[in-house]
Order: sequence, then C-alpha cells, then structure tokens
Amino acid sequence: MPAARELLLDAAYTALGTRPWHGVRMVDVAAAAGVSRQTLYNEFGSKDGLARALVRREAESFLAGVERSLADAVGREDADAGDCCAAAAVWTLRTARANPLVRAALTGCRGERLPAQAVPAVP
Repeated sequence: MPAARELLLDAAYTALGTRPWHGVRMVDVAAAAGVSRQTLYNEFGSKDGLARALVRREAESFLAGVERSLADAVGREDADAGDCCAAAAVWTLRTARANPLVRAALTGCRGERLPAQAVPAVP
C-alpha cells in the first residue's frame, strides 16, 4: 500500500482535475486519501507545502520519463542523436498534454486552476 504522502499527493492531483487549486480544501484531500487532516498538515505543513510537493513530484516524474525515453532510444542499435531527441520530444508532448502541472512548468502558462507560483523569499 502506498505511503500516506503518496496517497495525499494523488488525492491533491485528482482534486485539481475537478476544481481550481483555490477550491481544493485540505479536509477534502485528507478524506480522499483516507487519512486525518492532521496527518496532511504533519506531512506538508500547509496548503502551499502540499502544492510545492505536488509540483516537485510531477516534475521529477516527468524528468524520469525523459530519462527512460532517452535510455530506450540509446538502447536501440541503429539509434542516432535525432532518434534520441525525437523520443524525448514525444515523451514531453504526450506528458504535457496529459498533465497540467507539467504543461505549466514547460510553457509558463499557468491557469487559475493551478497552485500559485512560489515567490522566492528575499534575504
């Protein structure tokens, strides 16, 4: 069974498919994951923490997919640099079409449905 963290991230991602981020309630995410709201706050600290973790997970998953597509292309006997670029491009386009967080990260086009972009703290 997946850990509470993954269940919570999955629930938050699913919630984004039905409503904008500002409409996603922590209590609903916790309930969908089958954990207490306190567990959610213990894991992420805040809704912003949940958003950062969700975006990080989706970005890491995207990059792992790029690596796999490149490794698959390189593993073919007749592959050249163009084949590798094409494999990475196909993965990127398919993933961006299916995943709004990846699409926003790649294009900079953020809709109101997505978490607000984090503003770096000024020292």
